[in-house]
Amino acid sequence: MAEHKGAEHHKKAAEHHEHAAAQHKEAAKHHESGNHEKAGHHAHTAHGHHLQAEHHANEAAKHHLDEHAGDKK
Repeated sequence: MAEHKGAEHHKKAAEHHEHAAAQHKEAAKHHESGNHEKAGHHAHTAHGHHLQAEHHANEAAKHHLDEHAGDKK
């Protein structure tokens, strides 16, 4: 069975959040050691992962709306 489109976006969002967190931790290490160029690189990479995570979270929300907009509780 194919993976549900909404679930796929949630998983991708989570992966990008995890990558962003790792990049922020790496940026902190370089910042503490005074290597601000490397810290900036990792911070910028973390931001890119954040943007990708946000994109996938938005896509999951749009998918949910498309699939369940008519549902009543």
